[in-house]
Amino acid sequence: MSTSRDPSPLAGAPRDWAWEPQRLSELATPQDTTRGLFFNSMLESVRALGDAAAVERCQEALGGQGYVAFFNYPIAQLLRLTGTAVEELSGRYGGLGNAARMLGRRATADFLASAVGNAVRMVAGKDLKLFLSGVQTVYRMGASYGERKVEWHGPTRGHLLMRRNFLPVEYHEGVLEQLFTHYAVRNVKVRGQQTAPLDSVYDFSWE
Repeated sequence: MSTSRDPSPLAGAPRDWAWEPQRLSELATPQDTTRGLFFNSMLESVRALGDAAAVERCQEALGGQGYVAFFNYPIAQLLRLTGTAVEELSGRYGGLGNAARMLGRRATADFLASAVGNAVRMVAGKDLKLFLSGVQTVYRMGASYGERKVEWHGPTRGHLLMRRNFLPVEYHEGVLEQLFTHYAVRNVKVRGQQTAPLDSVYDFSWE
């Protein structure tokens, strides 16, 4: 399978990085939460993609707090962790954007391998379109905030609209790329664009 991004360490950042965790944290409310499993997954991703020193700096950014997988925690904490993680990995993966994309891919692989992800896959079966059409339900299993909607332009073309989303565009490009990898479709193209501080759109296609 090929994608419109090369996530290898030799890839250059595809566009200017404009994600600002602190500014986005100021737009979050106490009701904007996400599951602890995403914190744990990101720390494990940093361990796998980086080294022990990078993990230690990420843990320091969280004040040494531990996370229970199915408990809810403020999204502002995940923003702080993500910001530190992409900085730690950027030197190895061709820039901040590519580092965020790698984290998105790892998070999706971990989710699909989890008990919840396995249940979702069992419902969708081998139907990628069915999985994508239920994207709002899937995201709601892990986060209290935001709206996601897939619109189709053909059998293998469409776009994903995300409103009130806090993580980087490149992160969600990685999420989609890993999902396509899981379903083994070919000649995948994914392109995200920020449309407002918390809104974005992702065009995708495959053969």
